[in-house]
Amino acid sequence: MDPVAAKYIGAGLAAIGMGAAAIGVGTIFGNFLSGALRNPSASDGQFGRAFIGAALAEGLGIFAFLVAILLLFVK
Repeated sequence: MDPVAAKYIGAGLAAIGMGAAAIGVGTIFGNFLSGALRNPSASDGQFGRAFIGAALAEGLGIFAFLVAILLLFVK
């Protein structure tokens, strides 16, 4: 297999992590909204935790993007 083709395949596989991060953020806020509609009085206490979870998921997505970029541009 051509090494250049292997780089592109590896970068594409690493980029899947960005889509997984988007799915994770959607799941976090979807579940938060579902819980907030069931118990509105407890939603204020959980809002900060939802943002922490979203930040962690986005951080993993950014890390996956970084790995994909490194695979493409590092020799």
